[in-house]
Amino acid sequence: MKNTLYLIGIVLICFSCSSDNGSDTNISNYDKQAMLINWADNLIIPAFTDYQTKTEDLETKSSAFVNTPNTATLGELRTSWKMAYVTFQNIGIFDIGKATDLHLIETANTYPTTTASIDANIASGDYNLSAQTQFASQGFPALDYLLYGIGETDQEILAFYTTDTNADNYKQYITDLTAKLKSIAVSILADWNNGYRTTYINNSNAVTGSLNQTANNFVEDFEKVIRAPKVGIPAGKFSNGALFPEKVEAYYNNTIGKSLLIESIDASLAFFEGKTYGTNITGPSLKAYLNAVDAQASGLPLSTIITDQYDAILITCNLLSNSLSDQVTADNSKMLTTYDALQQNVVYLKVDMISALGLTIDYVDGDGD
Repeated sequence: MKNTLYLIGIVLICFSCSSDNGSDTNISNYDKQAMLINWADNLIIPAFTDYQTKTEDLETKSSAFVNTPNTATLGELRTSWKMAYVTFQNIGIFDIGKATDLHLIETANTYPTTTASIDANIASGDYNLSAQTQFASQGFPALDYLLYGIGETDQEILAFYTTDTNADNYKQYITDLTAKLKSIAVSILADWNNGYRTTYINNSNAVTGSLNQTANNFVEDFEKVIRAPKVGIPAGKFSNGALFPEKVEAYYNNTIGKSLLIESIDASLAFFEGKTYGTNITGPSLKAYLNAVDAQASGLPLSTIITDQYDAILITCNLLSNSLSDQVTADNSKMLTTYDALQQNVVYLKVDMISALGLTIDYVDGDGD
């Protein structure tokens, strides 16, 4: 434990590091299109391919459960939900093109889910999942509620799909949620494979081009999708210390919040290092770009500072309970330590890295941090 805290402390010392950015010549000479090709061919398209496969299996398991609701099919559907949810953590960075058009992030993972709206939708049988007002009534969080949260035991949950007066509506809602997750995944991957890849790698505009867009998505995902909702909001960082254990990801399952958090951080690090999806093979990346421009901070390579901070973050995450809601309630100090470690890398990525690479932050920072 002493060694763990020592490593975290050493990394956090760099909080106020000042960057010594590389030259404009190095920035302009780096092969940025090769980096875009690596992202498209080895990270983005493989990740969306895996996600489509997982959502297809989710729809298949949903159909089996709807046709025969029992303990076995419920367990298989839950397993498929978890696998798809974990895979989803790898594509949040790539909210670009068709993913943006179809509101991938909002429809798949707006949480906490609005249970009153879900209950009302099921009771009436009348809803439009395309409406923005329904973002918090669908996706993985809504399935979390419907597979784990509507009863205390599996038998109580199964009763909603078998003997409840609205059993048909419950089954239809499960069907609609899983079908939409799959439909969006299919549309996004098809777009990448049918022309968008070429558009992406050839869009070299300095401000609105693919490099600046993707780098912004990467930083925004780390700050606004990982740091804030997964850790900061439940831990009270944006509410003057008021705790919200019910606002953690996968609240009703209550066992996989930590694994989802770690998966998202691993995915963020893999993107920074340009790793081919599911492997340790690296290619052109933001890390390599920083090294090419010789970006320094406090006498150290900025890329090393950033990767060391990822290591420190993962150390703090591994000290958390599998149930993040239980962690908030029992010992929130560990959540706050994780938040602080995440926040430090926000500074390195959003300020130091973006400046060193001559990029521009284009998203709105409105959480007052």
